[in-house]
Amino acid sequence: MYTLFIYHFNVGYGKITTKNYTNEGLIVQLPDKLIRLQKSSSISPYIWSIISILPFYFIFQSSSSIEIIVGITLTILFFIFLRLAFLSKNWPVYVWTSLLIAISITMTIQFNFIYFAFYIAYYNGNIKNRIAFLTLYVIHLVLTTASINYKFVEQDPLFLSQIPFILIIWISVILLPFNIYNRNKQGWLEEKLEDANKRISELVKQEERQRIARDLHDTLGQKLSLIGLKSDLARKLIYKDPEQAKEELIDVQQTARTALSEVRTMVSQMRGIRLEDEMVRIKQILKAADIELIIDEETPLPATSLFLENILSMCLKEAVTNIVKHSRADSCKITIEDHDNELTIKVKDNGIGLLKDKDLLRGSGLRGMEERLDFVNGTLEIISDKGTLLIMRVPKVIKQIGRD
Repeated sequence: MYTLFIYHFNVGYGKITTKNYTNEGLIVQLPDKLIRLQKSSSISPYIWSIISILPFYFIFQSSSSIEIIVGITLTILFFIFLRLAFLSKNWPVYVWTSLLIAISITMTIQFNFIYFAFYIAYYNGNIKNRIAFLTLYVIHLVLTTASINYKFVEQDPLFLSQIPFILIIWISVILLPFNIYNRNKQGWLEEKLEDANKRISELVKQEERQRIARDLHDTLGQKLSLIGLKSDLARKLIYKDPEQAKEELIDVQQTARTALSEVRTMVSQMRGIRLEDEMVRIKQILKAADIELIIDEETPLPATSLFLENILSMCLKEAVTNIVKHSRADSCKITIEDHDNELTIKVKDNGIGLLKDKDLLRGSGLRGMEERLDFVNGTLEIISDKGTLLIMRVPKVIKQIGRD
């Protein structure tokens, strides 16, 4: 397969954009603006060609060989400077445009050829900088108008015979730059909007990946911890109490199946988890870890949305998982408080606590809890004093955040 890359440099936009087309195994990569130009140009190339040939007609009207040479030289220089102007940026734009205007005025006065003003008007419309555009627009308009008035005063027959075309060129000098500038500006804004949409799309994808990673960590972390604890317990009981070891192994098998089912369900539809269901799982894992569970108050939370309960459930799951893995505690106290303006969940253990401040940033568990709570305008407070106390607060009225 052959690949053909066709690049188009549009000076007015200053960037290259492309599209791919496939035809019988041949991939042709064409720029967006070139495609639009091909669709909209129609007879434009013929008009430009005629205008490019016209100066020689007026030049050869002169009887002086020197004037003919000067006219041809100015014409060639004009097109060279025009090309350099399209390729330039910043201050050289003023230099080349000034030279173009000077040549155009000279051709108008000396050879009655005003049509170079049309080229300059077209170029001015493609200047991106607004100050440069307005400055050069005004200078060109004033000098072109002055040269037209001068030739009218001079009453040159060749110039007066072109009055209808001169009027068209003068109107083009007034309107064409703004028309092109506004059209290009709209194109630039559309490109920026497209880039912004792509950026937003990437950020949404990245956030979704992080969310799925947190959910997988919270879900599998708890189940794998439970499987590990029960496996260790079964290994210790296999000779002392074979029946009890058998029951533990059955629980391990059931937990593994449950974890697999939850992962599949989470990936397929990311269903919500109620606090009531999560409390049942927490009792199981703490019992398997031989940690006493103390529930100070269990509130049914009748006015809480499934989305908010799902956030709190995942945070509560991560908090209990950290207790089992790292705290070396033998008791865990969970308090759920339903206030008028907020919900508060406190998880307290009597373990070793957080030895250093850097422990607050260790792993993805606590970071995941903070990110989840922040998403619903909640807060996470961590107190390390004779164990660890986690205080999770979420407002009942959540600021609406755009979510797909």
